[in-house]
Order: sequence, then structure tokens, then C-alpha cells
Amino acid sequence: MHDIGFGQHDHDICVSSAMENAETFCASNKLQFTPARKRVLEILLEEHRAMGAYDILAVLASEGMGSQPPVVYRALDFLTTHGFVHKIERLNAYLACNHPGGSHSPLFMICRDCGAIAEATMPTASLKDAASKHGFRIENTVIEVEGLCPGCQPEAA
Repeated sequence: MHDIGFGQHDHDICVSSAMENAETFCASNKLQFTPARKRVLEILLEEHRAMGAYDILAVLASEGMGSQPPVVYRALDFLTTHGFVHKIERLNAYLACNHPGGSHSPLFMICRDCGAIAEATMPTASLKDAASKHGFRIENTVIEVEGLCPGCQPEAA
């Protein structure tokens, strides 16, 4: 998948491509892609927004797939561990990854007005340089920034 940003894209292709990638990754790595895991990923992809675990659980419960929190938390743990989903710490919510299966340092741009979130891959060379000057080795980088998306910015006068 490509960076979606705040622009338009073919949502059906986006969802089907991500699901195919997840199924292929799981099959080639002999991982169990259970119905609950698949459905949680589908929900996040279909909604194309960050969702809390209990919001996802409500959808699963309405579909008869379980109403106990461990169902969704186990699925989210699997999906985040394998890079299909990111946790947005600031919102305590989850978002389907735009670059599934790949190792990357995500940068999340969160619109403070409408709540839309865009994921981009962040260049980390200068961050690693700064850390190494202090003898620190970075193992994981996630940056969340807040601002206004193009649709929520006031028109230029």
C-alpha cells in the first residue's frame, strides 16, 4: 500500500490488498490467522480510522463473534506484533498499518479537529545520529503529531 495521507484513494482495493498481504504473510510464516484476527483487521481497514478496543468489540459482538474483551485484545496483540496494526498511544486506539509486514518508523499525523489520522514513513537518520551521540541505541520509533488536516485548515484569506 502507499501512503494514503489525507487524500482520496480506492478504498476497496486498499482493504482487499491489505487483507491479501496479511493472509500471505501469515501463511508463509505459519501463523494462525484466525477468524477473529481477520475480522478485527477488516474492521480497522473498513473504518479507516483509529478505533478503541471496545469499539471494535462492539462490532464483533453485534456479529456474534464474541463479547469478551480478551477476544479483541488477543487479536490486536497478534496484529500489532506482526505489523498489521499500530497502537496510537495518544488516543489509546488502533489503526491499520499503511505499510503492513514492513519494518518502518511510522509518523502519525492526527487532526485535532476531525480526528483523521494519516501515516507516513519517517526518515530516522538524524534521530539515530542524535541518539548515538548520547550512547543510546534506538530499537523502536513511533512519532505522533497533532495539527490540522487539509480539510480542517481555514481557507487562506
